[in-house]
Amino acid sequence: MEILVGLPRSLSGREGTAAVTARRFATDLAARVAPLPVRLVDERFTTSTAHDALRAAGHDSRARRQTVDAAAAAVLLEAALESERRTGDAVGELVTPRQRGSGGSAGVAQ
Repeated sequence: MEILVGLPRSLSGREGTAAVTARRFATDLAARVAPLPVRLVDERFTTSTAHDALRAAGHDSRARRQTVDAAAAAVLLEAALESERRTGDAVGELVTPRQRGSGGSAGVAQ
């Protein structure tokens, strides 16, 4: 069992402030749930894929707005599980939990 956290990146792969926030969240989460592993997984295209799937299922744009985040999370999980089944390797970056009470930046092992 493991926890996956979406890592928002631009189409070019660059990481902005949302990625910094996600890394900090994942590091804090890893400290709380250790020894359960937490992994950061690239979430590019999950929202557009979710919108497409919801549109194909007949949801209008208002209904899609209300459910797109949950659908994007499902897309991320399905892609991660498929990748693990296909390759036998865990996806994403393993997050190193920060010691509780310590400051500093979020640590992530590659």
